Amino acid sequence: MLPCGAVLWRRLLRKRWVLGVVFGLSLVYFISSTFKQEERMVRDRNLLQVQEHEQPIMWKVKFSSGNSSQLSNQCRNSVQGKLLITDELGYICERKDLLVNGCCNVNVPSTKLYSCDSCLPNGCCSIYEFCVSCCLQPSKQHLLERFLNRAAIAFQNLFMAVEDHFELCLAKCRTSSQSVQHENTYRDPIAKFCYGEYPPELLPV
Repeated sequence: MLPCGAVLWRRLLRKRWVLGVVFGLSLVYFISSTFKQEERMVRDRNLLQVQEHEQPIMWKVKFSSGNSSQLSNQCRNSVQGKLLITDELGYICERKDLLVNGCCNVNVPSTKLYSCDSCLPNGCCSIYEFCVSCCLQPSKQHLLERFLNRAAIAFQNLFMAVEDHFELCLAKCRTSSQSVQHENTYRDPIAKFCYGEYPPELLPV
């Protein structure tokens, strides 16, 4: 035999007013949840509009006055290049000419400062290390600031993490969605590392 409580519960569920109460409570819960979700979406949208149109994003990037501001004898560098390396002072050199402190050996004739070799006027380069070196020119500061001020909300996660000119150039020159079209083809298959304000022109389909 079924327990007494189960029998009573089944009898209650057969009554229309009980089903009506259950349905009404479910409807109220659904409507309140929908309104709360809509309020959150409106609040988030308004917050993004305020950030985008009224208050500039507070980027952490600090620009130095050039290599004279180097306070230590250690250098960060672009690390990844097999043949070329760019240090944070803007020098580009062959990997074999990299000193133990991470800086390029400036006494080697092939070492160059703020070199834009392989770079086009639009700020796109065919070699990553030249992109970084060219981007580090003090004269590029205003260009980079304009880019940051117009950067889409979608780029915040990428660029909010950088703290100075060098880190910004490393991040900016890496290939990203700005460098490709149709998600699998480079806009410019040769000059695909860009520090400029705008992505390369789209290639004709």
